[in-house]
Amino acid sequence: MALLVCLLPLALALALGPAATQGGPAKSPYQLVLQHSRLRGRQHGPNVCAVQKLIGTNKKYFTNCKQWYQRKICGKSTVISYECCPGYEKVPGEKGCPAALPLSNLYETLGVVGSTTTQLYTDRTEKLRPEMEGPGSFTIFAPSNEAWASLSAEVLDSLVSNVNIELLNALRYHMVNRRVLTDELKHGMALTSMYQNSDIKIHHYPNGIVTVNCARLLKADHHATNGVVHLIDRVISTISNNIQQIIEIEDTFETLRAAVAASGLNTLLEGDGQFTLLAPTNEAFEKIPAATLNRILGDPEALRDLLNNHIMKSAMCAEAIVAGLSVETLQGTTLDVGCSGDMLTINGKAIISNKDILATNGVIHYIDELLIPDSAKTLLELAAESDVSIAIDLFKQAGLSTHLSGNEQLTLLAPLNSVFKDGSPRVDARMKVLLRNHMVKDQLASKYLYHGQTLDTLGGKKLRVFVYRNSLCIENSCIAAHDKRGRYGTLFTMDRVLTPPMGTVMDVLKGDNRFRMLVAAIQSAGLTEMLNREGVYTVFAPTDEAFQAMPPGELNKLLGNAKELASILKYHIGDEILVSGGVEALVRLKSLQGDKLEVSSKNNVVSVNKEPVAEADIMATNGVVYAISSVLQPPANRPQERGDELADSALEIFKQASAFSRAAHTSVKLAPVYQRLLERMKH
Repeated sequence: MALLVCLLPLALALALGPAATQGGPAKSPYQLVLQHSRLRGRQHGPNVCAVQKLIGTNKKYFTNCKQWYQRKICGKSTVISYECCPGYEKVPGEKGCPAALPLSNLYETLGVVGSTTTQLYTDRTEKLRPEMEGPGSFTIFAPSNEAWASLSAEVLDSLVSNVNIELLNALRYHMVNRRVLTDELKHGMALTSMYQNSDIKIHHYPNGIVTVNCARLLKADHHATNGVVHLIDRVISTISNNIQQIIEIEDTFETLRAAVAASGLNTLLEGDGQFTLLAPTNEAFEKIPAATLNRILGDPEALRDLLNNHIMKSAMCAEAIVAGLSVETLQGTTLDVGCSGDMLTINGKAIISNKDILATNGVIHYIDELLIPDSAKTLLELAAESDVSIAIDLFKQAGLSTHLSGNEQLTLLAPLNSVFKDGSPRVDARMKVLLRNHMVKDQLASKYLYHGQTLDTLGGKKLRVFVYRNSLCIENSCIAAHDKRGRYGTLFTMDRVLTPPMGTVMDVLKGDNRFRMLVAAIQSAGLTEMLNREGVYTVFAPTDEAFQAMPPGELNKLLGNAKELASILKYHIGDEILVSGGVEALVRLKSLQGDKLEVSSKNNVVSVNKEPVAEADIMATNGVVYAISSVLQPPANRPQERGDELADSALEIFKQASAFSRAAHTSVKLAPVYQRLLERMKH
């Protein structure tokens, strides 16, 4: 239902025919939002707009469909009110707002739109009222009465104490010497004001919010005989400094100032463009450990990444944020920008202490917490934000901390905390070797890994990469989360402790007392050499108990027939490496015997041909071994399969008999047919 109503504007446009959708300029985001508000209010009469009003305030918004259904602005509840759309008024006794507002000059229009204070201050100057009432074509961004009332007493006194200079200049700065409607207000444009040709910065956001020097446009496009009036929510002032100049003059940016100079970003911040700088205060820098700060400040690349992570690619005024959105930084990372009431949030935290400081090339928001990107962090710092604290503690106990905090190019394979549900293992000599094999000698990115790739570890092992449809695994362990790429190292979060291969498949089987009968059978069948040489095998290895569970006669027959034994054993060997992390609901794995094995996984239990395996992922240099508790039978050897084959044979015989009967056009004695069926059934 919500989607249907949201699509209503498009449906109406299509119903009106091609003229409504073609041949005219595309509507601006503001116009689309206004159109949506008209549709919501039309049940109350013509030219009625529905608006959302923040409870407990006078703030009102024309909102898009999504915000309408959420019934919230910046996380705060709203109520719906219905008012005349811009440019219309009520008529006593009639429904809605049927009458267009009468056109009058700019001065009188100010009173109509709710900017009587602007009228009052215009009267106090000697020159401006005649200009507003006279001939010409002007645009005025008129502060609301509430906007004037919110000015500090000091600022207001400075204006009214010199009305023909300070006040006149302030009012002229709100004016443009031509008519400018909202469809011309483009994001990032600058309008030339009537005060010393100073720029007014316009931003027109996808959600329909329009800002003028970061003041929100409240009511737009009120036509006058000599121009147009737009009502805004604050008094705006001239912009004279670029972002770099503001950093230079503000005491609270002392550390930031030094960091920008060291990184060489001052050229960017004093140049052309429209950026948003989330400017860390001195307090923000003081919150991080001194060692971390000194490391970053002493590393030009990490420092540049840090600062770029605080710079957004476009100017973002606070008034444009009415719900959460993702914004890309110059570093290429994404920040979640949102709001909670009057507070802006970054990644869910209310860390902005001062907002909307306008510069000629963008806007600055002061923040009290550093936004350190992964690319400026050590492996230890990356791990501190991930669910791998137990593994990191093991690495520290093993004396490997220097590898995690230095400038060595590494990839750390860190198992999740959930892997250690039985407790943290003891760090002995064997564990130290194993942990070194969780450190790969290069800084990798998972998106560049490929099937069959080998990785060298600090422990001297070569690890293999396996790529499956829905998983990416290194030996028996699969990557459980997006990798985190730091300054020198990359963190791979793994779903289990990695076990490097310790020998060939035959070495694994010979070294495990559970497989003595299987080893003997492999030797009898002449398969030893194959399982000792290079290859890619998945071996479902029956334990001694599995062989002993077979009927004695059947077992003796099998072991006494080398050819049949080799066929049965080959049915237990898949022709590729399939670790348990690569098993989906069902994987059909071709065996060396020719038939396929059905490997499945449910509730973290792997099964082959519906039989649960006893142990998975025993890694070998040429494959992987699964311990199983039964000897698998190829389809041709299974009773059910023989029964199916017999049924198929019987059906074929009856088909032949039926065909013969129809061809002869006479009755057929079926005795020979039944005899053939009985003979087949005996076999």
